[in-house]
Amino acid sequence: MSPDGSLGSPLDIREQDGILEVILNRPKANAIDAATSRQMGEVFSHFRDDPSLRVAIISGAGPKFFSAGWDLQAAAEGEAIDSDYGVGGFAGLSELKLYKPVIAAVNGLAVGGGFELALACDLIVAVDEAQFFLPEIFVGLIADSASLRLPKRLPYHIAMEMLLTGRRMGAEEALRWGLVNAVVPQVELMDKAREMAQQIIQGAPLAVASVKELVSHSQHLSLEEGYALLRSQKLGFYEAMLASEDAKEGPKAFAEKRSPRWQAK
Repeated sequence: MSPDGSLGSPLDIREQDGILEVILNRPKANAIDAATSRQMGEVFSHFRDDPSLRVAIISGAGPKFFSAGWDLQAAAEGEAIDSDYGVGGFAGLSELKLYKPVIAAVNGLAVGGGFELALACDLIVAVDEAQFFLPEIFVGLIADSASLRLPKRLPYHIAMEMLLTGRRMGAEEALRWGLVNAVVPQVELMDKAREMAQQIIQGAPLAVASVKELVSHSQHLSLEEGYALLRSQKLGFYEAMLASEDAKEGPKAFAEKRSPRWQAK
């Protein structure tokens, strides 16, 4: 994959200053078929494996749809629901083991798998007009990824209402529930996402990875079990962080009143 997005037209890709930007560009609704999902998996695997890339931003082209989710037109033409969606599962992120942060810049409607794509990210910034909803039950399916994630992000009854009735949640309500981090006008969306990415990049790479590693492995644990995990020496990024040159550089830079020079080692 190259920074100019040479994987093909469904994805517009940009790499700059440690930030990977992926824009889903499939008019009219940025729906995701199996081929697009496989390309997204390749892109996010590249992001995972490239040490020069620190944060990713995923958004949709146009002012209306972030993503309509699974491409029902492709399904109507014979694409099976259990198709090969590639590395990382649907949209390249739903099942990817990834210890780098991803920001969803939701530019419009996040529908079904599009909502699930946003839920697979670590932070969400949305435009005023954004809406989130899950209509899968009305086409004979369930939003499986959302069924796993949403009850952990919202109160149970609110999550179940969305899963069982398909009701829409607007951006301001999502902000009140803590489902999104910020709501901005359309013209400010990417600037806000880039600002958040730059804030993350100021941190040490191994420390950022350690946060994601610890959170992903401890959500089901009690506080006592979480501390036991920390002391178990089973968390690779955490152990690497503790022994790193960056762990020495941070306090040294603070004492010398300068910006730290991270080496990710």
